[in-house]
This record gives sequence, C-alpha cells and structure tokens, in this order.
Amino acid sequence: MSKKYFGTDGVRGEVGQHPITPEFVMKLAYAAGQVLVKHGLDHRPTVLIGKDTRISGYMLEAAMEAGFTAAGVNVLLTGPLPTPGVAYLTRALRLDCGVMISASHNVYSDNGIKFFAEGGVKLTDAVELEIEAQLDAPMQTVASDFLGRARRINGADDRYIEFCKSTFPNDLNLRGLKLVVDTANGAGYHVAPKVFHELGAEVVSIGAEPNGYNINLKVGATHTKALQAAVLQNEADYGIALDGDGDRLMMVDKVGKVYDGDSLIYVIAKARAASGSLKGGVVGTVMTNLAMELALQERGIEFVRAKVGDRYVLEQLLQRGWQVGGEASGHVLCMDKHNTGDGIVSALQVLAGLQTLQQDLATALADWRPFPQTMINVKIRKGQDWQSAADPVAAAVEAELAGKGRVVLRPSGTEPVVRVMVEAQQADVAKQAAEKIARVIETVSA
Repeated sequence: MSKKYFGTDGVRGEVGQHPITPEFVMKLAYAAGQVLVKHGLDHRPTVLIGKDTRISGYMLEAAMEAGFTAAGVNVLLTGPLPTPGVAYLTRALRLDCGVMISASHNVYSDNGIKFFAEGGVKLTDAVELEIEAQLDAPMQTVASDFLGRARRINGADDRYIEFCKSTFPNDLNLRGLKLVVDTANGAGYHVAPKVFHELGAEVVSIGAEPNGYNINLKVGATHTKALQAAVLQNEADYGIALDGDGDRLMMVDKVGKVYDGDSLIYVIAKARAASGSLKGGVVGTVMTNLAMELALQERGIEFVRAKVGDRYVLEQLLQRGWQVGGEASGHVLCMDKHNTGDGIVSALQVLAGLQTLQQDLATALADWRPFPQTMINVKIRKGQDWQSAADPVAAAVEAELAGKGRVVLRPSGTEPVVRVMVEAQQADVAKQAAEKIARVIETVSA
C-alpha cells in the first residue's frame, strides 16, 4: 500500500497549503498519538517536539501539542534544536516518540514534520501507514481525566552539546584550528559553535542570526559561497556548513574549496581503515560518484549503493552491520556515533580522521577526483511510458563507458520529470551522453 502523506523524510510542503496547515498538523499529531497509545498499553506515552527557526514553527508546534495532548499523550518541548538532537534526546530520555518541525534545507515558507520512533530511529513504513489510516477517522478528544500534559524542558541544548563532544576521541582536541561555522540561520545556531569551541577550536560563526525568515538564505550547506568567503577572509583552516535542521554537512578548506558528502565519507572511511577501526564497508546511493567507489575499491573497502535518501542508506547499514555511509548532499552516517545523520557529529569525525591520517582535506583526497556529472531534468506526462524508449539507449551509453562511467535515470517523486544523470571521466562525454538520452525522452513526451 502506498503512502498518501509521508515521503522519504516525513510530511513536507508549503505553509498554509495542505497538508502543512494547523488543522491537518493537529490531526496528524492526534493520529500519531492514537497509535502511540495503542502500542503503549502499560504507560502513558511521552513525545518530544523540537523545531528549527522558521516563523511557522510556533504555529505548528502549538498544533502538534494540541493534537498529542488530545490523544492522551504527554509532550516535552525543546524549542529550536537540530533534528539529530531530537533523535538523540528521544533515545537518551527513553521516550516513545520524537518529532522535528522542519523543512530541512528548504526556504522559510516551507515546513514539515519528521517523526522518530522509540530509540530515536525513523518510523517504519508500517507505522507510517498506521498513522495515515488513523487520519481518516474522526478526531475525538479523550476524556479530561486522560488528557496529556505539556511542558518545556530546560537544558536540551546543553545535553546535545555534550553528546556531540562525546563522539570526538578523548585523546584528541581541536586546539590550534580556526574554524568558520555556518549554521544556515537554522536549528544549530546556538549549539554547533559551542561544540567546536569547547573542544578547543577558535570559532567564527556565520549564519547564526535567525529571524524566522532567513533560514538557508544564501548561507548553509546548500549555499556555500558565504562560507568560502568567510574562510578566506578570516584565514581559517576549515569551514563547516550545516543546513537548516543540522543533519547535512559540507566543508571548505583554507583555499576555499568545497567538499561534499562523498568526499567527507571517503575521508572518514580512509582514516578508519588506516587505524583498523572500519567495520565492514561503505554505503552510498545511486548518485554517489563512481570515482569514489573506485578509490574505495583500490583500498580494499567494499562499497554498495542504496536508493536516494538517507533512510535507505540507513537500512543498508543496519542490514549489513556496517557503520559508515551517506550521500553527496551531505547526509553522513556514522552508526557507531549516532543512529541518524548529524552534521556536527560528522564534521567531528572528519576532523578526527584528518588527525589520524596526519593530513589536511586536500591531501587526504588527492588519490581521487570526482568524475564530471551532467544532470538534465526532462518533463514527462503523468503515466507516460518513457522507459521503453530510454532504457535501451541508456544501456548502450553505459556499455560504451565500459566501467568508467554510469547512467542513472530517476523519476522525481515530487514533480513530473525524469532526472537523467551521466558521469564519465571526461565532462564533454558525460554532457553529450546525457543530452542524447534526454532527447529520446523528449521525443516520446512530445
């Protein structure tokens, strides 16, 4: 059965448009609360609610509080806190559920709801379907004797800061490093700089003045130019960029070069392999650069691909008992440190890895360079059979690349387009091949 509201990472959309309205979000919380009450037969469930810095967070937080308490669920409110901080506290406080109100790297006018199950892990498809089934039933508030209570908790940010610091090796520190930390005017603005400072680094903060409207606005992991300029201006060693909810990471070196998730995952894996602490291999996605896969293989490190989305990377890691994986977009998972992607924790693993290797980022990554990629979005009609024409051409292109390139055809889950991606050792080869496949799909769509 397909899901109506839950995507790969919760429910998301434009504020004021269905489903991101106070009415629906209250009903969503009520439905989730009913599922919690049903499964928590021996106790009254408690849920933790965090949020990023969007202006709409106040409204949606209140709606969720009303929905959960109406279902008989107690609520703890943290205020602004990164998504991985909500996951951590859900686990640390032994709570039944965690909720993050955020649209991640999207503009301020969007928002979303992410759920974490007991233990701080993402909900299973089965539970999401169960919640959606409850949405069809009328909302009926429990009797007053059974209503939930809500309260704000103090010290949530301090607990999360200490957790992040605990993931950095005790015998190492960041003294002597000058870091620019860009928190995207988002949920990490008051915690991330403190983590790096308390581990010894000199920290320059940017993107740390949220006003409700400037989250991800020309700052953060999806807009790195401000970080690059700040690193050069301050003559810093590295720049660290998070996204609006703090689960993505990009880094910049002292000359202003940007390193994406693929590069950072490689550094972590390379350092762990060098120290003998790498458990298993590395999980990427179908979009992970082929050059990284080949570089890992040269080091004897196994690599597998999952579908796009950090939840699918997580599934593969858990299934294989491996620890390191992620996406080029900056979702990096280190399962021995946290059970979800965490930009702060990931940056600490990169910095620790560089100390293990006794190298800087440029030197650690000198043994491979990303293959050029060309991505073309081709519009299609709903229900159109574009694959019959495109698949044979894509297969022929991939055969010509002879293991030195790849073709990925991926229909969008949010709009009527097919994403055509070709990577090859030469940029012009990738561009020509992608355009060739795109033309075939365009012809069918005409």
